[in-house]
Amino acid sequence: MSSLLSTLHTQHPRLFLLAGEEERIRQTIATDPLAADYFATLQAEGEEILLQPPIEHTLVGREPTYMYMLGESRRAVHHVYSLALLYRLTGQSRWAERAIEDMLTAARMDDWNPAHWLDTAEMMNALATGYDWLYDILTLEQRTEIRQAIYQKGLLEAEIAYWDAPERLRRDNSAPRAWWARNAFNWNNVCNSGVIVGALALADDYPDLAEKLVAEALLGLPYALASYAPDGAWAEGPGYWAYATHYTTLGFAALETALGSDFGLGELPGMAEAGWFRMHGAGPNGRYFNFADAAEDSSFDPSFYYLALRYRNPAYAQAAAFSRQIGIGIPRAGAYARALLWYQPERFAEFALSSPAPLTTADAHYKNTHLAFFRSAWDDPQAFYVGFKGGDNKANHSHIDLGVFVFDALGQRWFSDLCGDDYTLPGYWETHGRRWSYYRLSTAGHNTLLINTLNQDPDAEAPLIAFSSAPAQAYAIADLTAAYAPAGALRVQRRVALCPDSHGRPRRALLIEDEVETLAPAMVEWRAHTPAAVEVDGSTAYLRQGGKTMVARLLAPAGAVFCAEAALTTPPQRPISGITRLMVRLDNASQTTIRVQVEEE
Repeated sequence: MSSLLSTLHTQHPRLFLLAGEEERIRQTIATDPLAADYFATLQAEGEEILLQPPIEHTLVGREPTYMYMLGESRRAVHHVYSLALLYRLTGQSRWAERAIEDMLTAARMDDWNPAHWLDTAEMMNALATGYDWLYDILTLEQRTEIRQAIYQKGLLEAEIAYWDAPERLRRDNSAPRAWWARNAFNWNNVCNSGVIVGALALADDYPDLAEKLVAEALLGLPYALASYAPDGAWAEGPGYWAYATHYTTLGFAALETALGSDFGLGELPGMAEAGWFRMHGAGPNGRYFNFADAAEDSSFDPSFYYLALRYRNPAYAQAAAFSRQIGIGIPRAGAYARALLWYQPERFAEFALSSPAPLTTADAHYKNTHLAFFRSAWDDPQAFYVGFKGGDNKANHSHIDLGVFVFDALGQRWFSDLCGDDYTLPGYWETHGRRWSYYRLSTAGHNTLLINTLNQDPDAEAPLIAFSSAPAQAYAIADLTAAYAPAGALRVQRRVALCPDSHGRPRRALLIEDEVETLAPAMVEWRAHTPAAVEVDGSTAYLRQGGKTMVARLLAPAGAVFCAEAALTTPPQRPISGITRLMVRLDNASQTTIRVQVEEE
């Protein structure tokens, strides 16, 4: 056995759990109500899967440039993780039989669409995990067929991607590797971790290739893991944090169970703090501050349980349970299987006694990603919450939205980010082209300023130049000048605060204060998108939803008024429904301050 694989656990299962650990999970299910709930949910999901059609090799998208089968790969992950763990916990063959049916269907596909390598990575993850967990029930013929598929459609494709990337996968023709192999964002986490899982599943059958691939993945992953540094934030937004971290934790866990070590990856800067970012990134009712291409709805995130174990942090375990309680989106594939793998309440209690993690503050400032989060309380679903971003328009998946914010209060989201559009729209990925013509991605489609109707500079960056957190209020200031330089701006700064309301109650109002100076008189528009019903009365606007009312007051400039209009798109963009654009429009501004305060009526 080669040196890297010298500590390989030679028996199956060796990915994420070892033989005998099922009894620990069964005991936890029998004695812990939350584990019992996870298991009941897993069983219900298993019953649903049994009624679903088999996975298919179905490509969707826009020919010929963006075709993918990622939905089917994720169905495979969900089916295999859920059913294979149900088999290992119950011994009931019906769960294994359906998982094997899907695995054989995938094995017989011509390929797993390596032109869109996420498809290959997730499908390989599914089959490798199923091969490992179901090894004892697979027939010799089934093992051979599935093993050959992982080898041919996964590991050999990884070899091509790492060392002889065809033109269809290259972005830099001088580099032999596929572009994702050493980039800084989520494809790296997903694809390299998929390779690790596939290689370790077959390491005793193909030791030389497995070592070669694992070694390359270990070299590639730090390029993406560096994006968590120094404080755990993720520039692609909390939605893509969840996707990247899902596969990062699987990659780490596979290395630990199969080889006994993650080779120091988990000690890289920012990894231990990564969970805090996800906690700050969702408001009191489970809605993300969904900047970039992220969706608004958060979901149950069992990656927290892995992070709690890895970093001996009981707060992360509490956050996992809380994400189940308030999550309003569909959990990622195999979520309840992963939860049962890593939910270990006795150890979490031990961590709390021996080395309790400090309670996170209500506010957070992430310097490298230029983000700030404020809230009035952690455990109150009626809490006031603000997410605010300076940001970098060049970040992967970014919109040109520097200065954007969201605002929650009284159980409602009052100012929303509209999230991304259909990835298959023509030119969606043209970062200096048509991408910025789509409303949801443009400056006009965000809760920020628009000057002379022009988009922000797509290469601009907006640092947070001030941050303050005190019991009564918290605020941050972003320097947006570079973003609006093409529109003739000399100085633009935005201050966002969670501050006392007009009755003096701390952290019960949102204050947005913009200082704008332009080279020549310009049209300056203040924009905020709300799902609330809006009634405008001069410099006052009433926002109503969910039986609650918030009032926005335009405190400056004198004489300015609000206006409101429906936010609309034109085909082929996805339609927008039920969103009103609250605006302040100044037609000939050259040096002005716009100040808006929003509080409960």
